[in-house]
Amino acid sequence: MLNYIWGFMIIIGIIVGAFQGSFQEITEGILDASKEAIQLCIMMLGVIGMWNGLMKIAEASGLINRLTKLMSPLIRFLFPRIPKNHPANSYISANIIANILGLGWACTPTGLLAMEELNKLNKGSTLASKEMCMFLIVNLSSLQLVTINIIAYRAQYESANPQEIIGPGILATLCSTAAGIVFVKIMERRRQPK
Repeated sequence: MLNYIWGFMIIIGIIVGAFQGSFQEITEGILDASKEAIQLCIMMLGVIGMWNGLMKIAEASGLINRLTKLMSPLIRFLFPRIPKNHPANSYISANIIANILGLGWACTPTGLLAMEELNKLNKGSTLASKEMCMFLIVNLSSLQLVTINIIAYRAQYESANPQEIIGPGILATLCSTAAGIVFVKIMERRRQPK
């Protein structure tokens, strides 16, 4: 749906620009934006490659497994109905770790694998389980200690101090994650049969 909205706005903008006689500016704007988009993609590819590589090294060295064990009390609190040694726990942990490090793109594969495992636990139901809802909220609110993506964007656009976003980023994502978890826990209690 969003694609249609953006497409519609772009087409309307081009039509209005053509009727106002500013088609030259539209063409220049499209070319400049395309150039910027390609430069940003190349820069982000390097950032993503580096952090995905670090995640692979952390996984191969056993660091992810150790962090998963450290996170087990949090995982138990958030997802009490997932069996203790179920594969979903490690995927959820890896996803949370990637989010904490600000690697939004790097956490997508583990998020999909976690959701796949949670779906198996859901026994083919067409409704999302409580665990699926909690995971989605935790993933979307994404507590981040280092907002790598935003720092990279700010550096691309020549910010004088790209890393100054770290403090506000931690505060904002901590608040959004806490609010999401509290909301899901409240909704779970309201819907429990009495």
